[in-house]
Amino acid sequence: MQGPLSDVVVVDLSRALAGPHAAMMLGDLGARVIKVEVPGSGDDTRGWGPPFVGDPEAPESTYFLSCNRNKESIAIDLKAGEDREVLLKLVDRADVLIENFRTGVLERLGLGIADLQARNPRLVVLSITGFGHDGPEGGRAGYDQIAQGEAGLMSLTGSGPDDPQRVGTPIADLLAGMYGAYGVVAALHERHRTGVGRVVRTSLLAAVVGVHAFQGTRWTVAGEVGRAQGNHHPSISPYGLFHCADGAVQIAVGSEGLWARFCDTFGLDPKADGLATNPERAARREQVIEVVEGVFATWKAEALLERLAEAGIPAGKVRSIDEVYAWEQTASQGLLVDVEHATLGKVTLPGPPLRFFGADGAEQTGREHAAPPTLDQHGGALRAWLEEAS
Repeated sequence: MQGPLSDVVVVDLSRALAGPHAAMMLGDLGARVIKVEVPGSGDDTRGWGPPFVGDPEAPESTYFLSCNRNKESIAIDLKAGEDREVLLKLVDRADVLIENFRTGVLERLGLGIADLQARNPRLVVLSITGFGHDGPEGGRAGYDQIAQGEAGLMSLTGSGPDDPQRVGTPIADLLAGMYGAYGVVAALHERHRTGVGRVVRTSLLAAVVGVHAFQGTRWTVAGEVGRAQGNHHPSISPYGLFHCADGAVQIAVGSEGLWARFCDTFGLDPKADGLATNPERAARREQVIEVVEGVFATWKAEALLERLAEAGIPAGKVRSIDEVYAWEQTASQGLLVDVEHATLGKVTLPGPPLRFFGADGAEQTGREHAAPPTLDQHGGALRAWLEEAS
């Protein structure tokens, strides 16, 4: 099995993270992804570090490795006539084209989306920008942290209202890539009916606003502006990080039944001190934190987590990144893949977050994963393939 998109060819003109992440998701699903890079320097992320690994004279960026598995690389100068012909031949063979240039750049290069779709009417185009393709600020350059701030995410993240913090991964980029891949799959499905591709557009701004969830309706419906308040939920209590004798644990008491069970487990009165209902507890969050941490003060974290598990209270620890990748549960979910890299040899990468199973319950493992390519690693083979097809 090569994955559900094994009959799809993707031309990836994007760089940095949002577009490459979308292309990698499609590659994980079996698509043939051809990454078009700038000759000499390649994707921007090839220079993003430290850390770099491998030969100091030709180091590999771990940032690039994170978002380019299951791709082939070809170096093409979009401004050179001969290379442009190579790109157009790729477009002729493609089902999907991904780009994240600033608005108008492709048109100035003579490679406007309308022209590409006129050449290949079945082509699905994914176009990702920072703040949208139109509107009063359409065309603004988009970088993840700027988008996190502009789209309100940083105002909701941090120890308090005066401490805005970015999320520790480039979440705006990643979400835009995820929404983009989702849109591409929908457009491919539609193409089976219509025979015609369409343009899918998203942006970093749209992606972050798209996951505001209850913080969005908190404002649009209730007129309440959410603010950062550390590691505790604004609407559910107790729900967050609580200190114990030798560290901290996280709990999620998401129902009145769980609250009653929690109180029974630790000898509390579930109706005492005006904390009987979730709205009351949410309104008296500091009091709840004091009560819970008072109970936890004599417990060590491991014993406390065991007791919470026995009681059926959702709980967990805060793991460091190295602990996550050493965790057996992580490996059991297929979240680590070993690949053979052209210069690094065998390396372990974070794996795709989807698994597929048949009706008999047997896992269908999908494609054999390939390492992120070195710059122009497949250029010769791809040019030969295009010549054979012409």
